[in-house]
Amino acid sequence: MGKIILRLDRVMADRKMSLNELSEKVGIANVNLSKIKTGKISAIRFSTLIAICEALECQPGDILEYSDKD
Repeated sequence: MGKIILRLDRVMADRKMSLNELSEKVGIANVNLSKIKTGKISAIRFSTLIAICEALECQPGDILEYSDKD
């Protein structure tokens, strides 16, 4: 079975945006954003994904990647 890989850390680094700054722009707690960044989540709300994409000026595909490798 494939898996979804989160690349939020890479996009944040490309934009030179800190976790605190993104947290303020998105309006979610640092701890929850950190879980997204490290991939320690099993789901993400579309509203959260939209807010992250708006703050980072990116597309969902820049943050989410599908891999069929184990």
